[in-house]
Amino acid sequence: MAGFDATGFDTGIREAVPMPVDDEIPDGDSPLGPGSLVWKFYGDVRGTLGFQRVAGTENCIEQLGKAVEDHSVVFTDTLGRARRSAKAIMQTVYSENPYEWGRRVRDFHRDIKGTVDSDGSRYHALNPELFYWGHATFVDQVIYTTDTFIRRLSYDEKVRIFEESKAWYRLYGVSTRSEPQTYEEFLAYWDAMLDRFVPTRSVRYGTGYLRRGLPGPRRIPAPVWAVLSAPLNAFLRLVVVGTLPPQMRAVCDLDWDTKREKRFQRFAAGMRALNPVFNRLPVDKLYVKWAAEAWERSGVDPRRVCNGK
Repeated sequence: MAGFDATGFDTGIREAVPMPVDDEIPDGDSPLGPGSLVWKFYGDVRGTLGFQRVAGTENCIEQLGKAVEDHSVVFTDTLGRARRSAKAIMQTVYSENPYEWGRRVRDFHRDIKGTVDSDGSRYHALNPELFYWGHATFVDQVIYTTDTFIRRLSYDEKVRIFEESKAWYRLYGVSTRSEPQTYEEFLAYWDAMLDRFVPTRSVRYGTGYLRRGLPGPRRIPAPVWAVLSAPLNAFLRLVVVGTLPPQMRAVCDLDWDTKREKRFQRFAAGMRALNPVFNRLPVDKLYVKWAAEAWERSGVDPRRVCNGK
């Protein structure tokens, strides 16, 4: 599988040069919209089962993990940061002003720069190699969580989601020089990036609850919480850890084995088998808030997109 130049990536990401693209914003609607598979699947509530996959994989790349460590409130307001980030990315896809939201996301990153610990090289969040990697984790999230928890995607559907993701990326107004041009190139790019994973402080902190268990509320005695939280921690360690690439499990010291993998695959198959049941839910229950509002605004029933699958 060809198309990803590892040497070029390593060189480009260390340039640490922001490359915003300030072309005039096109008139008209989003290049996505209710006919796209990104619209259909990205905001589905079942996609939230992949939250740790998308939140963690991006922070396993040293430069991005360091940027989060240096400039984010992830260590003091983890959930608040997650909510704000989710809203901005979702609104880039689903709002009536996708270019405005995309540029807003980009501009959040204009002053995010610094140096990495391993070699003192510089990073900048708007360097194309670094910014595209952040986007790539969301593309992977749509394809992976849909194929795992909603229904199996055909190869052509995966290609279509990738092609739509290129239009999605252009909403941000950042250079596309590092963007794979075909789905096959994206797969090669993804595999190569997994081999660059390191245990950044950001990703280790973000997965601490999977190693130590969920922190207990102050008002609940520790022995009581240990009993109450046991089934929830077991569920998280199966389902959440199950979604993670092996390279991420390794850098985060998250145990996994064949027995757990089989149990995870049974859970995923059960979720897919329930797809007809999920599709009977009202749209505002089947989709997260911003997606549900967009479907209502469009007047399109998402369950009828792609033959109701």
